[in-house]
Amino acid sequence: METGNRIGKQHEGCPRRILTASALILLLSALAFSQSSLTAHKIQLASGKSFTLNFPADYEMIPAAEGLKRVRFFAKAPDGRIFVTDMYDLTDNNRGKVYILDDFNRSTGKFGKVTTYLSGLRNPNSVAFHTDQKGTDWIYIAETDKLTRRRFKKGEASPTDRTPQTLVTFPDYGLSYKYGGWHLTRTVEFGGNGKMYVSVGSSCNSCKEKEEVRATVLEMNPDGSGQKIFAKGLRNAVWIKWIGNYLYATNQGSDHLGLNRPDETFYALSREGDYGWPGCHSSNGKLFADRTVRGADCRGVESPYAYFPAHSSALGFDYFDRDSDNSLLKDAFVVALHGSTNKRLVKGYKVVLMRKGEKVRDLITGFLKGRTVNGRPCGVMRLSDQSFLLSDDHTGIVYLVRKKKTG
Repeated sequence: METGNRIGKQHEGCPRRILTASALILLLSALAFSQSSLTAHKIQLASGKSFTLNFPADYEMIPAAEGLKRVRFFAKAPDGRIFVTDMYDLTDNNRGKVYILDDFNRSTGKFGKVTTYLSGLRNPNSVAFHTDQKGTDWIYIAETDKLTRRRFKKGEASPTDRTPQTLVTFPDYGLSYKYGGWHLTRTVEFGGNGKMYVSVGSSCNSCKEKEEVRATVLEMNPDGSGQKIFAKGLRNAVWIKWIGNYLYATNQGSDHLGLNRPDETFYALSREGDYGWPGCHSSNGKLFADRTVRGADCRGVESPYAYFPAHSSALGFDYFDRDSDNSLLKDAFVVALHGSTNKRLVKGYKVVLMRKGEKVRDLITGFLKGRTVNGRPCGVMRLSDQSFLLSDDHTGIVYLVRKKKTG
């Protein structure tokens, strides 16, 4: 399976269209989307349950792995296998797992084997792999209270390194999910600059934090040394990903400012950037001060790269570069909108296409039908120009989304 992202040499850095070609690209992307309007497709699960999701007619969406719990985000190991985290349920618990998705069948689009690599983890939101300068492979696991790493041996079905190193500890207090949930996830990512990045959510909806690492993205060396704050003012950057020369992040807005603001935001993070929380927010892409926060001042606060509807809960994403042969996904971010826990808002519960400066377009809808939840999109992992994996942490399914073969 082909995995990963690439940005052509002339486009290294922030993905954007060349101005001289912008009109042509807009025309081609609009034409591609009109030719691939969303149609209803029946999704059949192994349990016998079925429901309908809407996505382009020339695509298929296959339950590639079923029977998981709160399955979250993907990572590709040095041996090419795909690992995925599972946080078990909505409680602050120690029942999380890391799975290996293996024995992929290209014909059926399903994984033949799901192996538990690690268990007994506290809300493992993400894993990452890194090969150091000596050629040693490591697996990094981000839990609520700590970041650990172990030596990784290619092909292993469980850790052969039984002595994990704790690199960083995190503040882990906050209301449990039962009482509203204050950002118990941590996300780890490696940059093309050799540094490691970890997002740490806030302890509250809107407050003055006691620890400066809250509501930030941290930067450090692969061994945990040299820790510093890379970006601040991010209420809950649940997913971060290095693409080209930038670290991108989705961020969840505050809950106390009404049904239609603030935005859920998307950023190309800059070093020492201030993204405003708790005093400044975005509404339709424009900054505004929260008057309930004493001394709120939005001067110097970074504006979003893109934004999504309030309370839609933007989580995982991946990028399909302009060199792709797939006109529908080309030069676009595929973003999972997890959805508001208040189903009456009808916000999110979909997967969208986002291109900078363009209107966000629906790619997959139907995860919420009335009061019935058919799934909550979470993690996105690009496999090729024509396909990606999508996790659903509500029903414990990993989907393969791919363009149908013709001829």
